[in-house]
Amino acid sequence: MSKDSFNIKEVLIIGGVAGIVSGFVKLGWENLLPPRTPEREKTNPPQKFMQQLGIPRKITHATYTYSGHQMPWASFIIHFGFSATFGMMYSVTTHYIPLLKVGQGTFFGVGVWAAAHLGMMPAMKTVPDAKDQPLEEHFSELLGHMAWMWVNHVVINELSHELVEKKTR
Repeated sequence: MSKDSFNIKEVLIIGGVAGIVSGFVKLGWENLLPPRTPEREKTNPPQKFMQQLGIPRKITHATYTYSGHQMPWASFIIHFGFSATFGMMYSVTTHYIPLLKVGQGTFFGVGVWAAAHLGMMPAMKTVPDAKDQPLEEHFSELLGHMAWMWVNHVVINELSHELVEKKTR
């Protein structure tokens, strides 16, 4: 999308859509390479974060049943909210700072991973200190964040090009 056709509402919607799509990819990634041990998965980071905010456990661990599985809807709200927010942020910031697109979002994903999983979440005691996290967790989260932001990049680019083409018809 060129600078003269920039529309903040459109860019935010595109980023939000990309964030939802990439959120599904990140969930799938975590099924293939689970980032946490089964013991730590009993309270995942979104649940722990909500509890740190004072939200009662009956909400943070609330589930719905699908096909016999208990699915954590409250965690999904945090997961997809985080993903949509970062999709919108990437969509807007890369418009102004194209350098952030280097690596098609993968380097941006590494930055988000490092800031969140090595910095902020350990500092808040939402997850253990980085040195106390298993290597498998670092591996899964690092590669997962790279794939997640790459999907954001691809979806944002595709939807932006479609929007430009639609406007020029």
